Amino acid sequence: MAAQFGRRLRRGATTTAVAAAAVAALSASQAPAAPHPGDQAAAGATPPGDSAATGNSPYHTDLPPLNTPNKPGASVNLPVTGSAEAGIPASVLAAYKKAEQAVAGTDAACRLPWQLLAAIGKVESGQARGGKVDADGTTFSPILGPALNGQGFALIRDTDGGAYDGDSTHDRAVGPMQFIPSTWATWGQDGNGDGRKDPNNIYDATLAAGRYLCAGSRDLSLATDLDRAVLSYNHSTEYLRTVRSWFDYYNRGTHEVPDGTGVLPADTGTGAGAGTGTGTGTSSPSPTPPSTGTTPPAASPPATPPAASPPATTPPPAKPTPPPTTPPPTTPPPVTPSPAETFGSLENAGTGPLTATAGEAFAERVKVRARNMLGAPLARTPVTFTLVGETDTRFAGGKSTVTLTTGADGTVTAPALTAGERTGAFKVTAVAGKGKPRILTYTARVTARVADTVARTEDKALTAAPGAAFADRVEVRTTYKGTGVADTAVTATMITGAETPAESDKGPYFKGADGEPVRTLNLTTGADGLLTLPEIYADDTAGTYTLRLTTASGATLTVELKVEAPAA
Repeated sequence: MAAQFGRRLRRGATTTAVAAAAVAALSASQAPAAPHPGDQAAAGATPPGDSAATGNSPYHTDLPPLNTPNKPGASVNLPVTGSAEAGIPASVLAAYKKAEQAVAGTDAACRLPWQLLAAIGKVESGQARGGKVDADGTTFSPILGPALNGQGFALIRDTDGGAYDGDSTHDRAVGPMQFIPSTWATWGQDGNGDGRKDPNNIYDATLAAGRYLCAGSRDLSLATDLDRAVLSYNHSTEYLRTVRSWFDYYNRGTHEVPDGTGVLPADTGTGAGAGTGTGTGTSSPSPTPPSTGTTPPAASPPATPPAASPPATTPPPAKPTPPPTTPPPTTPPPVTPSPAETFGSLENAGTGPLTATAGEAFAERVKVRARNMLGAPLARTPVTFTLVGETDTRFAGGKSTVTLTTGADGTVTAPALTAGERTGAFKVTAVAGKGKPRILTYTARVTARVADTVARTEDKALTAAPGAAFADRVEVRTTYKGTGVADTAVTATMITGAETPAESDKGPYFKGADGEPVRTLNLTTGADGLLTLPEIYADDTAGTYTLRLTTASGATLTVELKVEAPAA
């Protein structure tokens, strides 16, 4: 294997030798030269009204190895083989490619290559700490940079109340692509379609980085535009050189490795790539431990013995040296989480009234917020939502219980609810915390369908001769949004044709139990909302009459009835 660079690059701490090595690496890879420091203001213009994505946080990563990961033009969909440094964790690689496709669909002229996202992700967080993300692409613990307090870094006072970075005094760079909260507020994206914009989610952060790099009219296939984009991300020539070297390295080939197995920088200190959750790192290379052995003095050449004088005796065999005794492992003391990491309370985050008609989706969803012991929003807190009571209402997917975790702002929203056929009230609970859990309870209600339409099942004309019965009976159906509604009260009335209709005293009629004419009936629909009216009779007065049917909800239907003598 070809020799690798044995140093790391870090702002403000690089030596002349390391800088020379970086330039040599770039020359070997034929990457464009970095702009002169005096040109940076023009070359690295940040998108209008925004600060750099990383807020000038330090970067800390190895340079790529000098050997080529695979032959030029090799597929990126290779098995887990080849140079370890060329491997990118599966979810992280998928996020880079998905972001490239999403940006190409809305800004094809930018020509964003996923390898550029991979290079920045390598420098900023060691590919999300070697791919330590869950099934949704969210890091197992937040990746936070150091406080931007002006002491060795940019001075950026808190802009998010600690919602993303847990710091209500100064901002910190957040997530695998290291966005500061104020930049995330402008550029944050929902890359995995879960309805949230989480800087600690690799899909969200990568899509946001892609759109940030493509700001304005940049064409990243042009070296000058690509340099401007990288400098807008972190305005440093040294940063540009490091990203450029990894960009060239990934362009020559890479392969996919399982999540959590990506290669971290050799120094596993407190850098973002080290997997400690402290962001883009402030650690120094680990010192080389002193040697515990003793170097023997150089031996003088032995004198040549006389040829006829063999050794008088054979020396006894040396006694074997017993192996060193390994002390038993020491059990580390339990780690007590800080108040900022400890769950403290659960509160309603704006849930509206939970009501729905049978068979329909609820318009509102339960939303809660978790806070830590200091009162700040707490991310990655499991919350269990449960339906309680006699109800056939269910969450999406047919579940009555579901557990989700809070996002960077401490909130989580339960899945959508769909009402069943059972009407009445039930409860929805949200529970978080162990030992002494916090419980929120919401009342939900399902109401019965109410018919909004009454209509005939056929449009056949209704006629009868004077003094005879109508040959066809009237059949109607009451519905709610096209679904039949049983047990709907319907009033059928023979009405006058006046401007203000009233019950008619002549013309067609129903027969009462005693056989006498009745011109108003109260009826009820049966299964599927169907109703067949009793037989209708005509008196001796010819003419055109109106039958009106109404429901309690106000749905109305008029039916025309003709009484005329048969044609001669």
